[in-house]
Amino acid sequence: MSMKGGFPAAVAQLRGISQSPDADLHQMIEARDQVLPRYQALFAFEGIPSITEEDFRQFLQYNNNRHWKSLQRMGPAICADMDRLRNALRILLDQSRPIEDRLTELVPPKGPAYVPRLSKAVLTPILLITHPDQYGVWNQVSEAALKVLRIWPDREFDSTAPFGARYKQINEVLKDLASALGIDLWTLDGLFWRVGEPIDVIDDEGITTPPSAPPEPATVRFGLEKYLQEFLRDNWSRTELGESWKLHEEDGDPEAGYEYPCDIGRIDLLARHTTEPRWLVIELKRNQTSDQTVGQVMRYMGWVRKHLARPEDRVEGLIIAHEADASIGYALDVSKDIRLRLYEVNFRLKEPKS
Repeated sequence: MSMKGGFPAAVAQLRGISQSPDADLHQMIEARDQVLPRYQALFAFEGIPSITEEDFRQFLQYNNNRHWKSLQRMGPAICADMDRLRNALRILLDQSRPIEDRLTELVPPKGPAYVPRLSKAVLTPILLITHPDQYGVWNQVSEAALKVLRIWPDREFDSTAPFGARYKQINEVLKDLASALGIDLWTLDGLFWRVGEPIDVIDDEGITTPPSAPPEPATVRFGLEKYLQEFLRDNWSRTELGESWKLHEEDGDPEAGYEYPCDIGRIDLLARHTTEPRWLVIELKRNQTSDQTVGQVMRYMGWVRKHLARPEDRVEGLIIAHEADASIGYALDVSKDIRLRLYEVNFRLKEPKS
C-alpha cells in the first residue's frame, strides 16, 4: 500500500504516545507475554473441537484478554450454538485459505453473520492473538484512531466491497504502521486507545513536559449521566426510540452505531429507521455548552450525509439532555431536522416483601 501524505505525522504521534509515562497503557502492552501464549494455546487449530463455552466467554472478558472491552456482552449470543461457533473458528483460522475469503464467509455482504455477534470486533482480535505478526485488529477504536491520524484509506477504500476485502486493505495499513514504528501489532493496538488524548512530551534530553492543562469541565449536574449512553445501547428495544429506530448495523455487528467512529470524532449513537430511508444522529449533552452540542450534532449529520447516506436518505439529529435552556431552544427553532428530548431517572428504595 502506498504511504499517505499524513503517514509520517501519524508515525510521529504514535511514537510520542508510546514514549509517554502512561502506566495503564504500558501495563496493557506488557500483558502480551501472558495473554498471547494462553490464548494461542486455546485457539490452536487442532484444539478447536475442545473449546468450551466457558473458555470462549473467559476470553471475551477484559480482565483476561487485557485489550478489548465490552466483548463479554456478546458472549451469550456467540456461544448459543457451540458447534457452529467451533466451525466458525475452523473457517477463521484455516491458514490454507486467503484471509479475505474466510472473513467474507463469516460476515457475508447480505444476510446474517455466520454466528450472531461474531463480528470484526471479535474476529480480528482472535486473528491477532493467533498470528500476531500477520493480522491487526479492526474495531471501532482502531478505525477511529486511523481517521483521527488521517491515514484512513478514503480514496482507495470501497465501502461496498465484501468485509474480507476491506479488512485486507485496513490490515496493510496496520502492518505498515507497526513496521514504521518498529513494534508489533499488539502494541500498536494498545497505542490506538490513546490517540486523540493529550500526552506528555519527552524531549531529546528525557525531560517530560506535560501538555497545557485543559479548561476545567462544567459541573456534572447528574452523577449517573455518564452511563446514559451505555443504558440506551443496552436497553434500546425497551425505549421509545426502539419502536421506530434500530442501531446502525455493520460487518455483523448489530450495535456498530454505538460510538460510531468518523474522522471528526465518535457519534454517540447512530440509528436507522426500521421502515423509511432515514438516519438518526444522537448526541448526548454532557459537559458541553448548548452551542457546542448543536454544532457537534450538525457536523456529525453532515458527515453521515456525505459518507453513509444515499442521496434520497434523510439525516436527522437528536439531542438528549437533562434540561433545556433558552440558547438551545433558539438554535433548534431554525434547525428543523434536529430534535431535543429530556431524560429523567427515578431511583427509590423500598422494603422487601416479607
